[in-house]
Amino acid sequence: MEKTTMTVHELAIQLGISIPKAYELIKSPNFPSIRIGSRIIIPIDEYKKWLKESSGGKTDEINNNL
Repeated sequence: MEKTTMTVHELAIQLGISIPKAYELIKSPNFPSIRIGSRIIIPIDEYKKWLKESSGGKTDEINNNL
């Protein structure tokens, strides 16, 4: 079964940013995240769409690495 979500820690690693910056990013109005109790998860498909829109469509190499 393919993984459908990632954690904030995994997001930080994927983007090469610090964990505090990743938490700052998920608070952005258009960033896709889901809060379940105190846990925050990021749907990978929605993250890919957000990344593509935010980068002007230059995410083919990044998508292949997820």
